[in-house]
Amino acid sequence: MKDGIINVYKPAGMTSNDVIYKMRSVLGIRKLGHTGTLDPMATGVLPVLINRGTRITEYLDLDLKTYLCTMVLGITTDTQDITGNVISKADMDKFSNLSEKDVEEAFSGFHGLIDQLPPMYSAVRVNGRKLYEFMHSGEEIPEEFREKIKPRQVYIKDLKILRFAQNDTQNETNGSFEVTFEVTCSKGTYIRTICQDVGDILGCGATMKSLERTASGAFTKENAYTLEEIREYAKEVGILDENYYSINKVFAEEIPEKMEKFVVGLDYPMTIFGEAVVDNEIARKFIDGWHIGYRECRIKKKPEYEDIVDPSALRTHENAGSNPGIKYHPEYKKGYKIYREDGLFLGVAFHSNKYHKLVADKVFLRAEEL
Repeated sequence: MKDGIINVYKPAGMTSNDVIYKMRSVLGIRKLGHTGTLDPMATGVLPVLINRGTRITEYLDLDLKTYLCTMVLGITTDTQDITGNVISKADMDKFSNLSEKDVEEAFSGFHGLIDQLPPMYSAVRVNGRKLYEFMHSGEEIPEEFREKIKPRQVYIKDLKILRFAQNDTQNETNGSFEVTFEVTCSKGTYIRTICQDVGDILGCGATMKSLERTASGAFTKENAYTLEEIREYAKEVGILDENYYSINKVFAEEIPEKMEKFVVGLDYPMTIFGEAVVDNEIARKFIDGWHIGYRECRIKKKPEYEDIVDPSALRTHENAGSNPGIKYHPEYKKGYKIYREDGLFLGVAFHSNKYHKLVADKVFLRAEEL
């Protein structure tokens, strides 16, 4: 097996790229990627893409993600989370009558399609530089750069408060109240910004205390493997030494057979696409770039793409700023995963109005692999 995905549960205190570095030593494969960055303080679902798996990320643009977040009221920081420097602290005696209903009302506007300004401490690029690079270097973000940071459209399907509690003690990173909420949203949504915006609405300020991604499309916390589980197993089967360094110092393309128990196929997360089955002859033609006529395949399942928002309400890339949030892919409504009769996944094709056939968008096998 050369290609696939491993659903890794990222621990706190580690960047998403740190996870990739460690998985390289486990798999002995250089070409790895992930489906969405998690902050170092955050934990949760981080699918790791292997080899040609790195080519499927755009197909996952419409996948919704679910987060469990706890925020503290009464303080704000320069990073919008507790890892940053405190820049304001409210006199919470003035907010002693704050109720869960007040918080619910503050959250009430965070549903459906909304505009959200990316935080200054984020991976958004402006003139080739990520915003957090300015923070790390202690530089001020130039005003001409700030002017280019525009609100992005994101979609919030559901947001509910799970816990509202008053703390017994307060310190620099512990406000009078804590709120834990669960949110299901589109790619590109900044949860820390939701916390800050709610704090602004309440008038006392707020910052994010903890964040866990519990689901990303088809990948969930329940079907994720911890990095420790994966590395311990790799050590047990002789892929890593006692110090967790790779036994084989040469990068290869094949996923070690002993690690395949953790791997799912590239087609696994593409749940919105239909499925079409072809025989071996048509499979070879498809791999070579031929279009597939509907008489040459068997449609096993129709596409399940559904617009989560009115497409006419979405701004175009040109006026949405850099790295826009939610995107619209009308071609996905007629997208199909193509399989050979024996179940081998070949690639993705979209219906062409011009040819009235299925035209390959991406092929994940070479002819010699059939």
